[in-house]
Amino acid sequence: MKVFYNNSHLTFYYVGFIIFFQLNMFLKPREKLKQYGPKALEDDELLAIILAKGNRRENVFQLSKRLLKGFAREGLLNGQKIADVQEEFGIGFVQACQIIASFELGKRFYANEPPGQRIQSMEEAYNIVKNMQYLHKEYLRGLYINSRHKLIHDEIITIGSLDSNIIHPREVFRPAIEYGAYAVILAHNHPSGESNPSPTDIETTQKLQKIGELIQIPLLDHIVVGKEAYTSINKLLKQN
Repeated sequence: MKVFYNNSHLTFYYVGFIIFFQLNMFLKPREKLKQYGPKALEDDELLAIILAKGNRRENVFQLSKRLLKGFAREGLLNGQKIADVQEEFGIGFVQACQIIASFELGKRFYANEPPGQRIQSMEEAYNIVKNMQYLHKEYLRGLYINSRHKLIHDEIITIGSLDSNIIHPREVFRPAIEYGAYAVILAHNHPSGESNPSPTDIETTQKLQKIGELIQIPLLDHIVVGKEAYTSINKLLKQN
């Protein structure tokens, strides 16, 4: 028996299979969201729900993971332009708008404390950032205060492992200069739930404190957020 294939039919079935495959994959994070809530989903799964579909080269999960890697993710957090997102990731105007709007909305809700709140202790600083304990990745966050210890700016600085060789001082102190801050308080989370700082956390803090002294914008403290707990690295250093 001879079987004859029509190229147009093959293309149609192939495209249909890809769409079916992507839709089946896409149902999974929505089902997880419905059954277990948003905290059960990874970052790329949450983004996949927002995007709904991939592009010509990638399914929605591959695209989501690529969007959340390295500089791409930090660029989106820092207000990357729509045209740049389209060009860099090979996506359309609507998806680029969805991504940027979602990240911006997250940033606004993330800093849920009203500007001008006074921070007179690390306990008060922890109360502002304690929601970081629910994050699946390590986030470094800066609280920038004026001479009256009022919060004037709250910013996510980087995402990923905290490493003194990766975190550049300008990323930490640039917002302080831009907003005229008197001092900085840093906070980062451990997704494991452990609030004790690592040797790298301590080394990075000490380097940043020295730079803060040089430019006369002191780093008052660096707190590590764990599960229902936190550690003040400054307090720990004084004890030792």
